[in-house]
Amino acid sequence: MLTAILLGFLFAIFLVFAGKFFRGKLAVLSALIPGGLFAYFASFIPQISSGEIISKTYQWVPAFGVDLSFKLDGLSLLFSLMITGIGFLVFAYTASYLRGHKYLDRFYGYLSLFMAAMLGLVLSDNLISLFVFWELTSISSFFLIGFNNTNPASRKSALTALGITGFGGFFLLAGALLLGSITGTYSISEMLSMKEAIAGSEYYILAVIFIFVAAFTKSAQFPFHFWLPGAMKAPTPVSTYLHSATMVKAGIYLLMRFTPVLGDQEFWNTTLIIVGGITMVYSAVHALFRTDLKGVLAYSTISALGILVFLIGLGTKYAFLAASVFIIVHALYKATLFLVTGIIDHQTGTRDVTKLAGLRKIMMPVAIAGILAAISSAGIPPSIGFLGKELTYEASTHAETFTIIIVIAIVLTKILLLWAGFVAGIKPFVGKLPEAHKDVKAPDFLMWGPAIILAVLGILFGIFPMLIESSLVKPVVSALGADASEYHLALWHGFNTVLLLSGITIAVGILLYFFLKPSAKLENRIGKLEFISPKSILEKGTHYFGLFSAFWTNVFQNGYLRNYVTTIVLFLVALVGYVMFGNPRVIIDHNQLSEVTSYEVVVVLILVAGVLYTVFTKSRLAAVAAMGVVGLAICLIFVFYSAPDLAMTQFSIDTLTVILFVLVLYRLPKYLTLSDYKMRIRDGILSLALGTVICLLALQVLAEPTNTELGDFYAKNAYVLAKGKNVVNVILVDFRGTDTFMEISVLAIAAIGVFGLLKLRLKSTDRSQ
Repeated sequence: MLTAILLGFLFAIFLVFAGKFFRGKLAVLSALIPGGLFAYFASFIPQISSGEIISKTYQWVPAFGVDLSFKLDGLSLLFSLMITGIGFLVFAYTASYLRGHKYLDRFYGYLSLFMAAMLGLVLSDNLISLFVFWELTSISSFFLIGFNNTNPASRKSALTALGITGFGGFFLLAGALLLGSITGTYSISEMLSMKEAIAGSEYYILAVIFIFVAAFTKSAQFPFHFWLPGAMKAPTPVSTYLHSATMVKAGIYLLMRFTPVLGDQEFWNTTLIIVGGITMVYSAVHALFRTDLKGVLAYSTISALGILVFLIGLGTKYAFLAASVFIIVHALYKATLFLVTGIIDHQTGTRDVTKLAGLRKIMMPVAIAGILAAISSAGIPPSIGFLGKELTYEASTHAETFTIIIVIAIVLTKILLLWAGFVAGIKPFVGKLPEAHKDVKAPDFLMWGPAIILAVLGILFGIFPMLIESSLVKPVVSALGADASEYHLALWHGFNTVLLLSGITIAVGILLYFFLKPSAKLENRIGKLEFISPKSILEKGTHYFGLFSAFWTNVFQNGYLRNYVTTIVLFLVALVGYVMFGNPRVIIDHNQLSEVTSYEVVVVLILVAGVLYTVFTKSRLAAVAAMGVVGLAICLIFVFYSAPDLAMTQFSIDTLTVILFVLVLYRLPKYLTLSDYKMRIRDGILSLALGTVICLLALQVLAEPTNTELGDFYAKNAYVLAKGKNVVNVILVDFRGTDTFMEISVLAIAAIGVFGLLKLRLKSTDRSQ
């Protein structure tokens, strides 16, 4: 499995060096990568359908319990087949859709990267590695959505998508760490046996909230849904791949994967039902007010994702069965409709559905694909969409509470989705062909072939549901911890309430399609309410946050080094002073103080004089010399108290510091007065406060009982382990060698920067900027 994941990454790297060979006719060969992976994962169907689970673990960071663990069960197999199967068709479609594009190889690189990340996500059995792949999908999708990076709207959409999904990724990491602390493991399989312990933990609700935020942002649930319509700025292959079967379903996968671990609890089920219910109805209504085909498909996709969340929240075996089938249904018809929309846009130059009609006369295969997908979307027999709709109604009528409200909500949603599917899949092809489109050319096979394959599968699986029943659907239900062995997929289950609801849905939906036409007038009406949408609220919040950030930067990052130092020192004094004065532990034992000698008094007076001269002199050179006197006085104090090594170190540092200061000051302009009298008083008070705090801190440290364990260790092992007799030197160059090396590196980098600034000679034009 690791090889299958790495193959996508390796192909993306390969394109960096050999990309030019995939910009022309050989571009279609890139589809062999997902096609081969699809065949690889399909070969596991017999094993998985018989109940086997395939696991493989590679050690990564075993000390922290982080491994590259992979598991192939019914759930991960279904998603792997969708990722690679639809990926194969999208890769082939792209060869025609972006033919001649100068960055086609780069596009394939992004697609391969995304495919590999998605495979890693759905196969991971370790929460940390799952998080890593989760973030890789966000990053790769950012490049895909913003592929047309010369378009400001594309860049904005990519940033919005990255911001929202990255925000969710942060919560996924928090949830992973919290679940890891509760269970003591990051293995999802091991967590399955700790379900009761997790549910009984005081952190259960918090862990669930973290997982919910991650899943809701990724799967565009209300109120995080708005990034998905914006992402429609991406090229159509991206919309098809990411927004029908893969990225947006990553959140659904996460919820399904954790249902056996965190599910079957009131908070889990109720939250999912409410969020999913709101999302499915809200987005389905929004689809009515769109004239852009991609806009219609975007909102209908959000609504479908809401249905899946809603079904997971119901938590019954009927709901799990319905969700398993609906994932396949939605992937097939929505990918088809996106591909069809892309063809229409590519050939006619518009996605405005009010300007499209009669295209069947030019592109009949595309029309067939669109109509079949619309039939599956509407849930009309004999499509697999009918099976999905029947199962969804079956699950809704078995809801334990608020059954009537739940049934009304799901029926209303399905009616509106029927309208959206007909608008996207049928309307552009019926009626009279406009004069503006008389000269439109038919697309080639690489464009309509993938669309019609998916559309035909939607009908084929409906007529022969046994093709997916035992091989795909029931293993998914088993992975969710339910048993649906006695249930059999079939088009006909007799006359019952579910059939009645299906009939009402189809009849009302078709009537709505004939009486309600997409129009700019409707779109303008919904636009008037845009100011209260989550997107507008977030944009306003972002705007005010930007203003606050600018204010903060202007106040604290104003370019004056002295202000930065003042802020740091003030914060240090306030924080340490608060702690020390809240718990004073300064004890001075006068009996242990040694007698003060005359030469010590003389040295201290010299030191004080040096400090005062440094502060009040108007000559920088004199100030530097006075600082040298202070340093030498300190060296003498070290000598008085039997610390010659320390005195020599201090002497070396002070000497070097004075030399460096002199060299730097030599290059600086003449003395400038950049502070007034009040500022100097403020700095003086702050300096005295800092000195007082440091002095009290030192006295407090001296009052603490001495623990010589660490010192004894170094004294004992300095020569044995590092062959050095000077303990301080051994600590610096051996025990803390890495730290010392990094410190030297930082100093070297700073020195290079200073040298560069000193050598900088700006032109007059540059100085004015």
